[in-house]
Amino acid sequence: MKKFFWSVFEVLETVIIAVAAVFVIRSFVAQPFLVSGSSMEPTFSNGNYLLVDELTYDFRVPERGEVVVFKYPRDPNTYFIKRIIGLPGETIEIKNNIMKITDGKGAQVLHEPYLLESAYMNDFEKTLGENEYFVMGDNRNFSFDSRSWGPLPKSDIVGVVRFRLWPFNEAMAFTAPNYQ
Repeated sequence: MKKFFWSVFEVLETVIIAVAAVFVIRSFVAQPFLVSGSSMEPTFSNGNYLLVDELTYDFRVPERGEVVVFKYPRDPNTYFIKRIIGLPGETIEIKNNIMKITDGKGAQVLHEPYLLESAYMNDFEKTLGENEYFVMGDNRNFSFDSRSWGPLPKSDIVGVVRFRLWPFNEAMAFTAPNYQ
């Protein structure tokens, strides 16, 4: 009988440690995210299951091209997924369907290979303040993003997308594109 109770104790101990580890990792390191909608196509589709790294931005600032999950600034209970296009202090200008980024060093045209050929953008211009980011969906024709509701405060960013876990045949790691 003593052996039976000892075995039950070991199983309970293992379960408690596993649950605590999952809680800590999900709360502070990474969390899953389910894509809802088509604003990030073709990069991510409705129903994709992603892993979001919540720790990286505690050690460095977000970079252009990274795909982030964030709290929608007008409703913190709603989460969005978009790509960072503009960084703090930059001016984003869209004219004749060409994206130009201007910072203290000059201007550059942003070539975005992940966009659909049919992507269309209305003319637009916005200068970002300190700790503000300009985010857009990859499916520019059907994305509710910074063009509509303004800059994204850094404080609303939850984390950066690192992996697509589902569907399995499309599972892969993600990094920011090189715009050079």
